[in-house]
Amino acid sequence: MDKNILKDCVLCPRNCHTDRTNGKRGYCGVSDELIVARAALHMWEEPCISGKKGSGTVFFSGCAMGCVYCQNYSIAKVLNGKRITIDRLSDIFIELQNKGANNINLVTPSHYVPQIIEALDKAKNKGLVLPVVYNTSGYEKVETIKALEEYVDIYLPDFKYFDSDIGKRYSNCPDYFSYASAAIEEMVKQKPIPVFDDRGMMKQGVIVRHLILPGYLEDSKSIINYLYKTFNVHIYISIMNQYTPLENVLAYPEINRKITEKEYDELVDYAISLGVENGFIQDGETASESFIPDFDNEGVGGEPC
Repeated sequence: MDKNILKDCVLCPRNCHTDRTNGKRGYCGVSDELIVARAALHMWEEPCISGKKGSGTVFFSGCAMGCVYCQNYSIAKVLNGKRITIDRLSDIFIELQNKGANNINLVTPSHYVPQIIEALDKAKNKGLVLPVVYNTSGYEKVETIKALEEYVDIYLPDFKYFDSDIGKRYSNCPDYFSYASAAIEEMVKQKPIPVFDDRGMMKQGVIVRHLILPGYLEDSKSIINYLYKTFNVHIYISIMNQYTPLENVLAYPEINRKITEKEYDELVDYAISLGVENGFIQDGETASESFIPDFDNEGVGGEPC
């Protein structure tokens, strides 16, 4: 992908047309400077991503979604992190591989795709052989996903909203469903058959995550129904209960609570009734601030923002 796209940025559905190369910041909140908040082994992904050794996660700062309930608010909106070069990012990939990571997991990477592609090319020349995971909000343009075909092995998108009014209220994106559904269709086209190694680690495929929001069980059911009937065994569906109401949702009292066990169980039972077998569910106390990583710049290096 030509980095010149950042001079008139249309990487994501916001199409903000910002010249991010001259220091201006797009809708995502960042210029063309890479800002990373954490690069470390991460144990809290799906079992076939984290495994026993951990996923080599790189948390990028900035985000084009801007969800009011964002669990990673301190990096998505506040932009905590350090500025690094593309060369440094390529070295981070190699360092994570040397630490025994099962994969390279790019978290919230959409606004940095041209730089990531360049860093991956450099890292492969340095010996990178791990699968690459593209861990995204799902709010993507098909053109951007197509540019990643030769670079990404595992797509890990969210699917947040079915109803456009919900998307508008909490993320200012009433068009979320149309973009996310088209993006996932392209992901499945690229990786139509899930592939695992002899340890059960995913080597190629698509896992679609859905985070159930309090009070929106019916929208969640619509999403699970859509995903299963559209993509069936070509994807894994990960149903998540880890919604954590942080102080930034005080203005939205209807979602200022955790998910109840009853709500989550009903959604899981609904998925089972549809016939979903390729999936993941969460057990235990995942809806807590302790489940959110410390964005302490571990493994990053670079310059403070």
